[in-house]
Amino acid sequence: MGTLLSIFVFYWRVILRIIKNYEWFYVVKIVFSALPAIVVYVFFKDFVEGMFDNTRMVGALLMFTGAVLIGTRYIPRGTKDVSVFRALLMGFGQALALLPGVSRSGMTLASARAGKVDPEKSAEFSFLMSAPLIVGGMLLELLKAVRGTGPATADGLGWGVLIVGAVVAAVVGYFSLVLLVKALKGKWFWLFGPYCLAAGLLTLILV
Repeated sequence: MGTLLSIFVFYWRVILRIIKNYEWFYVVKIVFSALPAIVVYVFFKDFVEGMFDNTRMVGALLMFTGAVLIGTRYIPRGTKDVSVFRALLMGFGQALALLPGVSRSGMTLASARAGKVDPEKSAEFSFLMSAPLIVGGMLLELLKAVRGTGPATADGLGWGVLIVGAVVAAVVGYFSLVLLVKALKGKWFWLFGPYCLAAGLLTLILV
């Protein structure tokens, strides 16, 4: 919920433009981009969730993320818009990010770079395309909490603690967006790669 709020605050002008100008085709592209992640979650839910208990796999996938991000340094920047095909390509990147240690923004933005999408447009679409999945995940977790089967009750956390957590996530998420968009415009997005490589390697060493 906090992450979703940060996206809405950061891109409120874009969202308002889409609503005002009836840009339904943009909404269609967002729906298309969500399909790969939905398919993966529906058919491989247990497998994906089981990987979160494998710390070595998390470390390895962090290093994979780092390698992909460093690789974006060598892909020429594009100027194209997000087509349905490119939205689907970014959707496959988002589906891959269901795995622990794989960055969602990293994979979607790397996919956009491979598709020659303009950096600013790719950042905008990357975060707006996450909204349907965040809403879906949020509703699932709230349903579990209400039923008494989710983390809110299992770990003894009250709603007050969860709300504070959401507010912190919103604030940190907003400034993270500011930093990430600047990184894309300034051509130093790839520098997140060495960080992920180091974090992954440290995880493997400690385990």
